Formats: sequence, C-alpha cells, structure tokens
Amino acid sequence: MNATTLPRARDAGLIGCHVCGMVCRAVSGDAVVACPRCGSTLHARKPASYARTWALLIAALLMYIPANVLPIMRTASLGDVDDNTILSGIVELWVKGSPGLAVIVFCASIMVPTLKFLALGTLLITSRRGSAWARRQRTQLYRAVELIGYWSMLDVFVVALLTALVRFGLFSLVEPLPGVVFFGLTVVLTMLASMCFDPRLIWDGQEDSDE
Repeated sequence: MNATTLPRARDAGLIGCHVCGMVCRAVSGDAVVACPRCGSTLHARKPASYARTWALLIAALLMYIPANVLPIMRTASLGDVDDNTILSGIVELWVKGSPGLAVIVFCASIMVPTLKFLALGTLLITSRRGSAWARRQRTQLYRAVELIGYWSMLDVFVVALLTALVRFGLFSLVEPLPGVVFFGLTVVLTMLASMCFDPRLIWDGQEDSDE
C-alpha cells in the first residue's frame, strides 16, 4: 500500500492544530472551532496559504536584491573610508587570509537564503499543481526550511563577522549601511513565508488544491 492510498485525517473528519499538534474532530458547516488545548482557531488548511506565501516570498526576493547590491557596512580609519557589500566582504575576507570566516559568511548570507527561495518556490508550484511527486521528500524539505527558519535571524549578525576586517582603534569607525536593513527584511519575510505555507497542501490532490 503506497502513501496515496492511505486515509487522510481530512477524510476522517479530523483536524490537526497547527500550533500544538492536537488532533480534533472537525465540525461541519462554517462554525469556527478552537483547539481545546491551546485555544487556537482550527483550519483544515491555512486560509489563503498559497497567496500569502507567494506574496511574502516575492517581497523577500525583492528585498534580497538591494541587500546584495547596497553596502551593508562602512569602515573608516584615519581618513580611509571603505564601504563593503556582502560579496565584497566575502572576497576581502578570503584574500586577507580568513577563508573559514569567508565560507561562514557565504553560507549564512548567500547560500541559505537562495536555497530557501528555491525550496519554498518548489513546494508552492508542486503543491498547487496537486503533484504526487516525492510527497514524503517534499514534506521533509519543508521541515528543513522551517528548522532553518528558527535560526535565520543569525544571518543578520553577519555584519558583525565583517568587522573582523577592522582593527579597532582610537580613530576607527564602523557603521551599518542600508544594505543590512534590506538583508534583515529578507530574513523576516522568508520566515513569515515558511510559516504561512501549509505543508498539508503537499498531500492534497488536484481536486483539493484550491483554497
């Protein structure tokens, strides 16, 4: 027996609370039902999950462009002013003999956000089409994205790693620039996008894919 022939909670009239995970009995009609354990409103599927996730994901992608184009930090020492973008900071770390730090910055600020964009986009497209392809693996992919989301705010502190380029002294100055704001917005928006996506949509067929 494969996964597609197994009965679903939705078919059995059950709803899983998306906050505490408690399985509750669904109520017919338009009545609003709250979870008896945590009091959260129960939904067979999160309302407008596709629209909200797409909107947040696109907004995050738009914020990610200036986050990489604009400088995120300015360093000044004895009249020498240097503005660093994320990529220029990574290159400078590598050239100045800190390849380990450069790899950490690259993973935190370039690789992780890009993989999150690709993963959420794949989940949205395949789920909307009602695809039965690799449902179990796609569920695991969502769990990985959600797990990374809990630690995504650490990406914002990548600016602190770039301060390794500076030897702080009496006449040294380090200040954040607009790029770091856009980078922070990218992190927050991708976290919200993963929260808005309902992984139960992965297991819905084409006939159940519309909200």
